[in-house]
Amino acid sequence: MVKVGEHITLDIIGTTGEYEPIFFEGLVHKIAEKAKVTVLNISKYKFEPQGFTLVALLAESHISFHTFPEHGIISFDFFTCGKISPDVALDVIKSEIKFKRIVKKSFDRHTVENYFDTSSTPGMQKSYVVKDVLEDFVSKVGQHVQILDLEEFGKSLFIDKDLQVASIDEHL
Repeated sequence: MVKVGEHITLDIIGTTGEYEPIFFEGLVHKIAEKAKVTVLNISKYKFEPQGFTLVALLAESHISFHTFPEHGIISFDFFTCGKISPDVALDVIKSEIKFKRIVKKSFDRHTVENYFDTSSTPGMQKSYVVKDVLEDFVSKVGQHVQILDLEEFGKSLFIDKDLQVASIDEHL
């Protein structure tokens, strides 16, 4: 696995009113200082009648804000290949923006992927950690065939996204 960075997204829900773009530009600089990243350029666009997008280009990747005042939502994302986790942005945002709740998603950016099984129980989802895709094609009869090298099960055969057999099953 090759890790190239960390990424977080925040959906800031239950915001009231509309903040001016200059407010978010200031937030970008506060977050950048705390995360020890370098802001290279900031681009922003204000929509009419409301909302805007701001993207900050960093030497270490990017920060963005997208506002949806009509829904009371501000979407934020921060990807960095820097040494400090982008999670430091959460404290800055919590101290500067009034909200009801925040939905946070974070993940490492790396060369390992998750493969989601289609036969999971409704309301639940099962995934496998994929180290490598060895084969991926559609058979002559229209089946989607994949041979994946999985973290837990080794080389594994999937047909139409359902696990059929894996190296770990060889003893059977």
